[in-house]
Amino acid sequence: MTAGRTVISQSVTWCTPAKYVDAVKEVFGGAVSLDPCSNEWSIVNAETEYRLPSHDGLHESWDYPTIYVNPPYGTDKERGTRIKDWLYKCAYAHKHHEAEVLALVPVAANTSHWKQYVWGQATAVCFLYDTRLRFLVEGKDEGKGAPMACAMIYWNKNLDVFLKVFDQFGAVVDLRPLQGRIIGESARDRQIELFDKI
Repeated sequence: MTAGRTVISQSVTWCTPAKYVDAVKEVFGGAVSLDPCSNEWSIVNAETEYRLPSHDGLHESWDYPTIYVNPPYGTDKERGTRIKDWLYKCAYAHKHHEAEVLALVPVAANTSHWKQYVWGQATAVCFLYDTRLRFLVEGKDEGKGAPMACAMIYWNKNLDVFLKVFDQFGAVVDLRPLQGRIIGESARDRQIELFDKI
């Protein structure tokens, strides 16, 4: 299960569509330094890529200036990881390495991982207008859509650039008024971990 929905695919080969890759690169000023969950069909072409499933980016350094994350949406039973682990690493990279991070994830605003690592941590979120975002499957546009709404989450200071670029793709919400706030009763202990875990 992920985001309260049954995962219909354990594939790590659902790649970001070209329009969003272009938008990410525009926000970053032209290049992506790190793609920690890439695969052989990815069109992101980051300067450094950790390719799943053989190279697990969760266990590598994210000390890079710009990071784009399109994580596996399901549970990785072999590694015992879930999307919350990827969102934790996004928030951590921003907080501790001052990385500019963008993540394409399912909208799951009521989950503990959004309460811990998005609300109160991220700068902004773009709720994408795509009814069913069509990922590239093994590098091809096969017309399959995600079974849930998706969002692009942003951790950094350049909200004006993010807003300018992503306004055409969805509703952009400024999360800065929530930064530093503890969201949800169970979040208090987990947010403290953000400073101590890695």
